[in-house]
Amino acid sequence: MVNYLDLEKKYGAQNYKPLPVVIAKGEGCWVWDTEGKKYLDMLASYSAVNQGHRHPTIIAAAMDQLGKITVTSRAFVNDQMGRFLKKSAELAGYEQALPMNTGAEAVESAIKMARKWGEKVKGIAKDQCNIIVCSNNFHGRTITIVTFSTEAQYREGFGPFTPGFRVAPFGNAEALEALIDENTCAILVEPIQGEGGVIIPPQGYLKALREIATRNHVLLMFDEIQVGLGRTGKMFCFEHENAKPDVLILAKALGGGVYPVSIVLADRAIMSVFTPGDHGSTFGGNPMAAAIGIASLDVLINEKLPERAETLGNYFSEQLRKIPCPAVKEIRSKGMMIGVEIKPEFGNARRFCEALMDRGILCKETHITTIRFTPPLVITKEELDWALERITEVFKELC
Repeated sequence: MVNYLDLEKKYGAQNYKPLPVVIAKGEGCWVWDTEGKKYLDMLASYSAVNQGHRHPTIIAAAMDQLGKITVTSRAFVNDQMGRFLKKSAELAGYEQALPMNTGAEAVESAIKMARKWGEKVKGIAKDQCNIIVCSNNFHGRTITIVTFSTEAQYREGFGPFTPGFRVAPFGNAEALEALIDENTCAILVEPIQGEGGVIIPPQGYLKALREIATRNHVLLMFDEIQVGLGRTGKMFCFEHENAKPDVLILAKALGGGVYPVSIVLADRAIMSVFTPGDHGSTFGGNPMAAAIGIASLDVLINEKLPERAETLGNYFSEQLRKIPCPAVKEIRSKGMMIGVEIKPEFGNARRFCEALMDRGILCKETHITTIRFTPPLVITKEELDWALERITEVFKELC
């Protein structure tokens, strides 16, 4: 009999510490391990599975495209990419879109675009652009992105780093504006910090950033890779404060849990800084990705998943707050993005996640002390109630 845990440990780079469960099958909000045990997925692959596992509409689109053509490279035009770009741009209210594959690639693309805009449009001297980011951020794992991380482990051993970034405290608009100078080309922020522990900024923060960016003639760039596409109860998180950024970065749920798809959205005046040869991706915008992206957006829209996230997310977080548990320091939530912070004296959050796994619920800790609940947005109230019963048992047991 194959021991999948040993196989992964022997042949895989040990850059993750997963929970000891081996998933072999998934459907909707549920997954099954290799022994047939059923689990409720309360992580949704960090929001990559907002539409649920193997959504039939998305699978059908993928299967249909598999029977035609999958990759053409950007040396040619395919019949799916233009439709995907149009749908994405019009949905978010932008004029143009740049397709990539992963979230980190999309962030890197946005950084390149902002720097070139800074030189060519704003008139910043060559190689002098700086970008303001926030503490506790998580935008990916590339060398340039970990350059401006404030998490020591993400940087340790990976230098030298890329210059041109300044770090402001998250949630403090005044402190951020104080870092802007004549060489600042952009502000890059997550509207809610997911990997950072579901950290929600003060009300009005996003709106303040919009005003600061406009006042100082810099680009406002929102990374909505985790929090966009319905997760927080709106299609896009910036809609909570009507704070539309100049550049919007999307990924994860854009691929419907089937395929890596990411995109950078902006108006033509910004996107036009790219000319042929400036930037590219062999797989970016490939017909397979585009067909899946279209279907993924269709599911979000047609099934009103942002609205479901708001209604059921509010219900779930309210019920969590009613569970008596002295170990819980705070519960932070926006739509179906919920973080339960555990007091340090009660140990780390992982032991809660392991106990929940034993009861058939899969979730994951972040930043040691926070349990993150981000289930697929297709989850039902009945499934949430099933989860709440078991979460209550675990909280009572470990508190």
